[in-house]
Amino acid sequence: MTLGFQKKERGFRHYLTNKYWVIIIALFCAVLWGSAFPVLKVSYAELGIAPNDRYAIIVLAGIRFFIASLLIFALIVGGIRQSPKVKRKMLPQLFLLGLLQISLQYFFFYNGLAHTTGMKGAILSSAGIFFVVLFAHFVYVNDRLDWRKIIGLIAGFAGIVIINSGQNFTFDFSWQGEGFLILSGLVSATGTILAKRISKVVHPFVLTAWQMLLGSLLLIAVGLPGLKPHAMVFTDKALLLLIYSAFLSATAFSLWFAILKYNKAGVISVYKFMTPVSGSILSAMFIPNERLTLNMLIALALVALGVIIVNYQTEVPKEELLRAGPY
Repeated sequence: MTLGFQKKERGFRHYLTNKYWVIIIALFCAVLWGSAFPVLKVSYAELGIAPNDRYAIIVLAGIRFFIASLLIFALIVGGIRQSPKVKRKMLPQLFLLGLLQISLQYFFFYNGLAHTTGMKGAILSSAGIFFVVLFAHFVYVNDRLDWRKIIGLIAGFAGIVIINSGQNFTFDFSWQGEGFLILSGLVSATGTILAKRISKVVHPFVLTAWQMLLGSLLLIAVGLPGLKPHAMVFTDKALLLLIYSAFLSATAFSLWFAILKYNKAGVISVYKFMTPVSGSILSAMFIPNERLTLNMLIALALVALGVIIVNYQTEVPKEELLRAGPY
């Protein structure tokens, strides 16, 4: 059995080390994460969830990441043959990480996306990448800001400012929508700093599975008491969308980890620029009444450029990138 597993791993390694396949896989992961935005917006409509029904939104997020955690646990046990067990003393830190990376982040993300467009959500979601670069300057002595990173941050945050201007470049911002998405990025960046420390003693897959499980259970526990009867109507389409959203989180994370195992993190992370790009394009394609406007195109270009600049040829610590995608 061990020999068979090693042969399969060597076979997969061929694809994971071939530069063309690596680019394809990295872009595929980014597109999967980008697809979350139209999927969630369409899910709200299909389930009949009102934008202000926070209990239903919280429960939906909890169910999604509970399923995703089970998928990753199954991969840990059956795929990479890793023990999912953690030391009891690690549970408080994992609970804190689940609170930040899943419960709080997706409370802001899901509720924010309910009050804005999928395209704006895809662009604003990149704020977390820039906040991590900014926070790292104050936390790590070997990850200081330089002129390249500063230029990337300026481009990224300029795009975030522009996306919050209306079609005639008038200010278009609400705390429940765009504000919550930016807060989601802040919480995500804080959780990433914590995840880097914990990942030194816990396998990244195990870390992600536990934070998803604990964070999702907290979301469900908070949301269920306030959930109104028939607040969510699970049609066949809604159920498929829910399964897909859980699948994309587990699949994208697993593939991202696989290519990071055999390639430089700084090179791979450049392709994250495709997440806001694909998220915006797919939102325009599948969400009724959403279309790309001039200011959105400018904002999208600046954010994508900022992501590329802050990551280009930088050996980003792998621990920072081995967490579940923010989508």
